Amino acid sequence: MNAKGDLIARALTLGLGAPTFEAEAHGPPHDRRFRVTVRAGGQVLGEGGEGRSKRDAERAAAESALGVLNAQPGADLPGATGPAGTGQEVSAAGERWPIYGAVLAGALEAALEFAPEDATLDDVRRRAGRLYRDLLLDLGHGPDDLERPDGPL
Repeated sequence: MNAKGDLIARALTLGLGAPTFEAEAHGPPHDRRFRVTVRAGGQVLGEGGEGRSKRDAERAAAESALGVLNAQPGADLPGATGPAGTGQEVSAAGERWPIYGAVLAGALEAALEFAPEDATLDDVRRRAGRLYRDLLLDLGHGPDDLERPDGPL
């Protein structure tokens, strides 16, 4: 698992921008300890990543931040990424939704085009997720399609 890379991808997907990692060193030079805080979208996501190296502390903070992001409301809509490279999205109920890039891109474009001027990025993301889910269901695709006897889509 590449927690730092996964966090960067997840934060960008959610429209939070690239996360920043703020490291502080403590202790004498021969026994240095690092503590890292992760920030994205103007909020602290992961605190308390500690380690003997800056890299270990960043990894721990990234894992903590991923836990925060995965626990946020709205995870029941497509948008929570599944295992890397699977081409699937995971809902809060544990359902795996197939990802069709062109359909998802169209849903995002439509949600952005029809969003009110005062809509936030999260509002547009939620609308796009609902539109994407509804389109897949209307086309007869959804979590159940992944378990067909002839294999995954």
